[in-house]
Amino acid sequence: MKRLPRHMLQVLVGAVMLTVLLSGCGNQAGGKTGQTKPVEKLTFDFPVAVAGPLAQDMTQLVNEFNQAHPDIQVTPVFSGDYGTTMTKVQTGFKSGNAPDVAVLLSTDMNTLLDNHLILPINGFAASKKDQQWLNSFYPAFMANSNLNGTTYGIPFQRSTLLLYYNKNEFQKAGLNPNNPPKTWSELVTDGKALTKAGQWGLEIPTSGLTYWEFQPFAIENGQNVVGDAANKVYFDQPKVVQALQFFADLSLKDKIEPPGLIGWATAPDDFASGKAAMIYHSSGSLTQILKTAKFPVGVAMLPGNVRPGTPTGGGNLYIINTRNKAREQAAFKFVKWMSSPDVTAKWAIETGYIGTSPAVYETAQMKKYLQATPQGDVARQQLQYAAKELATHDGQEIQQILSTACQKVLTQNVLPQAALTAAQQQADALLSKFKD
Repeated sequence: MKRLPRHMLQVLVGAVMLTVLLSGCGNQAGGKTGQTKPVEKLTFDFPVAVAGPLAQDMTQLVNEFNQAHPDIQVTPVFSGDYGTTMTKVQTGFKSGNAPDVAVLLSTDMNTLLDNHLILPINGFAASKKDQQWLNSFYPAFMANSNLNGTTYGIPFQRSTLLLYYNKNEFQKAGLNPNNPPKTWSELVTDGKALTKAGQWGLEIPTSGLTYWEFQPFAIENGQNVVGDAANKVYFDQPKVVQALQFFADLSLKDKIEPPGLIGWATAPDDFASGKAAMIYHSSGSLTQILKTAKFPVGVAMLPGNVRPGTPTGGGNLYIINTRNKAREQAAFKFVKWMSSPDVTAKWAIETGYIGTSPAVYETAQMKKYLQATPQGDVARQQLQYAAKELATHDGQEIQQILSTACQKVLTQNVLPQAALTAAQQQADALLSKFKD
């Protein structure tokens, strides 16, 4: 083997030394500031009107996360209502372009699982601290977030129905503005006292998610329309039939509600304009109702019958099955941050949604808010009486079956027993393909 000329050997040795020196500098820099990590870029699908103020609030929250996590950059995508967002996620999953995180209805969990769209949160919560976080949420919200001991959705913008009432109109009608109706019979009595020319005593939205507005009455009568199983419903049970009769009688017999169907957005508008003295609406509407009403607004738990009750509602944070482990881990960090007490408190104050864990109500900002706005605490107090929202396999189809049955009773002179018997048969046929 030939020896290299002396001058070439010197050049080679110098190059090796320079390489070692530069490598050492790099290691020192890495020891001080950390190796440069690849930035995980995530997409977050969120249901809200793009032009709405909540889109701006959400963008601000996401920006705060990005600033605090330079190795993760989340882009929020505002996708319209829940239905539109669900369709977008399903379509994106099939085409390989799914978001990494999405807020979808808590009741979509079974459908998302049936289509392999979401991942179990337990698989990411490895540490003791993660487990404590996972167990920190209100049990009422976890009823639509767990399945067989596994958590698939993290409560985020969750709600219940509430009774909103006009305190001025209560006073004019000779009713105590600090004593809203607590029972079905009191609801009818007060509603009649408040019904007059140009004003209905009560409005309950019925044109959209009618099943949700009806479900409290079933719960309050002692029989929820759904249990723990995702392949069974209880539409035709006697207590549910009785509840639907009372629900329909509010307009058809007692005449404290307008005839026909009432739009979801119509009720709060009629309340603010004085066309309705009481309304049932989501706790998530609280902030907007307080802004638009020009009178003292009372907020109360829903009147009960054999018991108080309401279904929960609203959306969960889901980690989408993107099959990219690094992005899925980053998505878990984002979900944890978004559901932390301080962030959740900020979102609840902006919207009226319920803080999803007791820790939210220990934050300084939430305590300050409730001192100024005590109405904001009613939904949380009602959680002790809350029950599972209607959620099954093929959930949206099952919900529509019950909504249609309710609407037939309200508008087509169909008897509750007949409508619910037919609804039970339709639901049983649809759910029969899903075994225990």
